[in-house]
Amino acid sequence: MALLLISVGLPALAAKYASIVVDTGTGAILHAENPDERAYPASLTKMMTLYLVFEALKAKAITMDKLLPVSAYAAGRPPSKLGLRKGQTISVRDAIGALITKSANDVASVVAEGLGGTEARFAHMMTVRARKLGMSRTTFRNASGLPNRHQTSTVRDMARLGIALQRDFPEYYGLFATKSYDYKGQSYRNHNRLLTAYEGTDGIKTGYIRASGFNIVVSVERKGRRLIGVMIGGKSSGRRDRQIAQLLTDAFAAVFDGDNPPVQQLPALIASDDDDAGTKDMADDKSGTDEQEPGETAVASAVGDVAVGDAQEGSADAPALDEWAVQVGAFNRYAPAHLAATRAARQLPVLIGLRVVVVPSKARRGSLYRARLVGLDREKARDACRELRERKFQCLAIKHESPLTATQ
Repeated sequence: MALLLISVGLPALAAKYASIVVDTGTGAILHAENPDERAYPASLTKMMTLYLVFEALKAKAITMDKLLPVSAYAAGRPPSKLGLRKGQTISVRDAIGALITKSANDVASVVAEGLGGTEARFAHMMTVRARKLGMSRTTFRNASGLPNRHQTSTVRDMARLGIALQRDFPEYYGLFATKSYDYKGQSYRNHNRLLTAYEGTDGIKTGYIRASGFNIVVSVERKGRRLIGVMIGGKSSGRRDRQIAQLLTDAFAAVFDGDNPPVQQLPALIASDDDDAGTKDMADDKSGTDEQEPGETAVASAVGDVAVGDAQEGSADAPALDEWAVQVGAFNRYAPAHLAATRAARQLPVLIGLRVVVVPSKARRGSLYRARLVGLDREKARDACRELRERKFQCLAIKHESPLTATQ
């Protein structure tokens, strides 16, 4: 619900479409496009604001009934807002409800000052927490998502945050399913229309500002499997909802059909045809943060608590143009390829934290899935392969293609 054009000559990120779908149970990425492209998160920012609120509640530093004072600064925040006035108070319970449904910017500032003293200090706390969650390409400058050219994130990082909210605060996560919230006689409807329009949706947040377009993080559970979808750069709220719903539908189809694994994931990289080693079987917008509308790829496993440790800080940076990989086999199905890569990753310290990338390609008798661990330089890749071969692994040190050459 939030993000605007940056004005007065300040450089702004060009609004660009990005999306990702992640299986929260396995960390597998089922779809990704521009997953590490920095963008303005808009009101998706409030997910981290709420993370710190839930953290304080869990630590008993605050209670749901604690009253938070409203400063002149907070009262002066632009819409979307409750219209709080200086000198008033709002309970933590009402603040949570207003952030989830109305996406109120004045409330975000009240919370920031209540927990951090100042919003700037609270934003620093948000960034520190982001780093600890593995959100290595995210920086916060405020608690609301109101425009700031230094406040940026990626869809991969937002997926990590969504997963962290579910994992770390199961007792509070259900609040994101709130369809409406009543405050002082007025009812505020949740902007996330997928809660009622898309089967299995249980949260979590939408956002908009002109500089980013229409954004969403959404969680859906079906048949015991939960997926998180993130999209930044939608052209309208309706189109955004339709697009992310289609991505999730396709991802669920892939999840429930093990013989047809997804192949458009992150980062999107092209496999060359000659590397079949080891063949066996990835201007300030004046409208504030209201959600109202104005007039061959690689399959990677790299979000959340993945087996190879990709959630560690700094492990999610965009791949270098000349990065190398160790390829530990090629298989006729996705699952054994992914398993081979994760097993290899546990063998050597140098492989911990590397991206698991399964590169699909067409073969004479169907498809071939090459299992790789990506993120080394040439010498380290060659050394790692020597050690892996000593441990009875098939291995080839190979230059991994740049995402700049990929077909999206």
